[in-house]
Amino acid sequence: MSVVSRAEARLRRKIRVRKKIRGTSVKPRLCVFRSSKHIYAQIVDDTTGRTLSSASSLQKDLSLKDGKKGGNKEGAAVVGAEIANRALKKGIKKVIFDRNGFLYHGRVGALSESARKNGLEF
Repeated sequence: MSVVSRAEARLRRKIRVRKKIRGTSVKPRLCVFRSSKHIYAQIVDDTTGRTLSSASSLQKDLSLKDGKKGGNKEGAAVVGAEIANRALKKGIKKVIFDRNGFLYHGRVGALSESARKNGLEF
């Protein structure tokens, strides 16, 4: 029996789920990635392979002040609100949520809840 690292287990989940989740032009995929310091979200149309919209905690135009960085839930909520606003400006209302192998907990959950509150449906 081999020991699987946490990162390897996440990549296995990601590959397994990607077989089932496909974004279309009608209902694109909201893909979330988190690192230890930042969080990233992008809306992808898998039929054309194009990123339609993106937001991250690295962007200077986001109001990540007062300790609200991408490494905590408050920063993730700001990124979720921003990705929802950018999607709505482009006419995207419904998306498929792709947590990218990460557990729906903490920052990933905060980003998704914030995106839902700001108008995205998934």
